[in-house]
Amino acid sequence: MARVRTGVRLVGAVLAAVLGASLVGCSSTGGKRAEDRAKAEAAGRPAVSTPRWTFAMVTHAGDGDTFWDIVQKGAKEAAAKDNINFVYAHDDQAQQQAQFVQNAIDQKVDGLIVSLAKPEALKDVLAKAVKAGIPVITVNSGSAQSAAYGALTHIGQDEEIAGEAVGTELGKRGRKKAVCVLHEQGNVGHEQRCAGAKKTFGESGGTMENLYVEGTNMPSVQSALQAKLQADPSIDAILTLGAPFAPTAVKAKDAAGSKAEVDTFDLNASVARDLKSGALGFAVDQQPYLQGYEAVDLLWLYRYNADVLGGGRPVLTGPQIVTGAEAATLEKFINRGSR
Repeated sequence: MARVRTGVRLVGAVLAAVLGASLVGCSSTGGKRAEDRAKAEAAGRPAVSTPRWTFAMVTHAGDGDTFWDIVQKGAKEAAAKDNINFVYAHDDQAQQQAQFVQNAIDQKVDGLIVSLAKPEALKDVLAKAVKAGIPVITVNSGSAQSAAYGALTHIGQDEEIAGEAVGTELGKRGRKKAVCVLHEQGNVGHEQRCAGAKKTFGESGGTMENLYVEGTNMPSVQSALQAKLQADPSIDAILTLGAPFAPTAVKAKDAAGSKAEVDTFDLNASVARDLKSGALGFAVDQQPYLQGYEAVDLLWLYRYNADVLGGGRPVLTGPQIVTGAEAATLEKFINRGSR
C-alpha cells in the first residue's frame, strides 16, 4: 500500500474545501467600462467583466522551493487582474500530485494548470480532466508530453534547448570538463537539461558527466559533490539545476580546493549576489513569474475568447543567460520576488 502523509491529506482536504467554497460563490461581476480597467487594476480590483472562474494550479514543487513562490506570485497577480479565484496545491511525489488534480476535477474547476516533472504519473488523470471539458495548460515541465495529454499549450522553457545554451556558454568560457548535478531522480526536465548541455559542450571539445545527489538533503549534496571534485581535480565547471543548490556547490568547491566555475539554472537573491561577486559564472533564467502569469492569463483568454497561443508549440519563457552585469540590472525585480 502506498504511503500517505498526514500533511498531504491535509493539503488535499484544504484544496477540496477551498475549491468547493469558491465554486458556490461564483457569479458574474457585471460590466465595467473599458476606460475603468486601468483604475481597477491600480486599486487591486478585477480589470475584466467576465465571471469569477476558478483555476487550480497543481505542481511538483517540494516544500520551501522558492522558485515556485515566484511562479505563484505571477499566477496570483494575473488572477487578480482577470477576476479569477486561484487555488494552488503541490507535492514532490507524483502520486499525490495526481490526487490533487483529481480533487480539482471533482470540484469542477474552470481551468487547470499542471507541471509534468514525471509525466506518466499524471497521464490518466489529465485524460479525465480533458474528458470532463476542463481546459488544461501545462507549465514548467513536460513540454514534450503536453499536446499528447490534451493540454492547450505548454508554458516554460524547452529544457533541452536551455541545456544546449549552457553547453555553448561553457564552451565560450573555455571550460573542458563539467559535472551536471541532478538533485531529483526521475525528473525528465533535469535529464533533458544535462543532455542538452552535454551535446553542445561536446561540440566545443568539452566533456560532461552526471552526478546524482539527494536533493532533499543539502549536507549530502555538498559531501557528494565535494568527493567528486576531490577525486577528479580536472573538473573545471559545475552545473546545478536549481538556484538553491548553487551556494552548496560553491561550498563544496571551496572545501575541495577546486578552481571549478559554478553555474546554475534559475535565479534568486543569493544567486544574484554571487553573480555580482563572481562566486558564480552565469545563471539560466526561465522567468518563473512569467510562467505563472501567462498560464492564468491564457486560460482566461481561452475561456473568454477561445484563444490559444503557441500554435500547438510551447510558449517559451527562456532560456536567458544571466551574468554578473545582468544580475545587477535584475536585482530589484529579484528582491521583490518577481524574477
